[in-house]
Amino acid sequence: MKIYIALLRGINVSGQKLIKMERLREVMTDEGFANVRTYIQSGNIIFQSSESNEQQLETKISEVILKHFGFEVPVRITTLDELEWIRENNPFATEHLQDATQPYITFLSEVPQTDRQNDFEQLTFAQDRFIFKNRVMYLWYADSAANTKLNNQVIESKLKLKATSRNFKTLLKLIELAKD
Repeated sequence: MKIYIALLRGINVSGQKLIKMERLREVMTDEGFANVRTYIQSGNIIFQSSESNEQQLETKISEVILKHFGFEVPVRITTLDELEWIRENNPFATEHLQDATQPYITFLSEVPQTDRQNDFEQLTFAQDRFIFKNRVMYLWYADSAANTKLNNQVIESKLKLKATSRNFKTLLKLIELAKD
């Protein structure tokens, strides 16, 4: 069985799409996922599965959430290898880090189409910066993630992809948990 990390988009935010992590662990286990663990309330699930197709896992987890919680949630599957690659290829690694959450990582549902990525790269977001690498964007916020116009909704709208973001501190914790 392989270790995967499922990143859920938009749960437990502002009283919307509420999912208790204890119940989510129970449901995932009942639906055949093994060694299910969660990290914080924003929808990070570490689990094992014999399924090797990440898209099928995304679909199955979305269906499980719809069945048990009554709403749709986009899911992005990642692996320990991908998370370690993201950490090692951080283009902002030499920045002066006053905020341990920086940079933010936006996980995209697929590699953006070249023309959409090129168009996006022409946009400016005050002093916020971003860099595309494979199926992720690294985001550096000049002020804070709460005060930026460079958010998941804009990214999804312009790239025509699903997106969910995590801060670097969470990325490091997910790597740690996946290794345990």
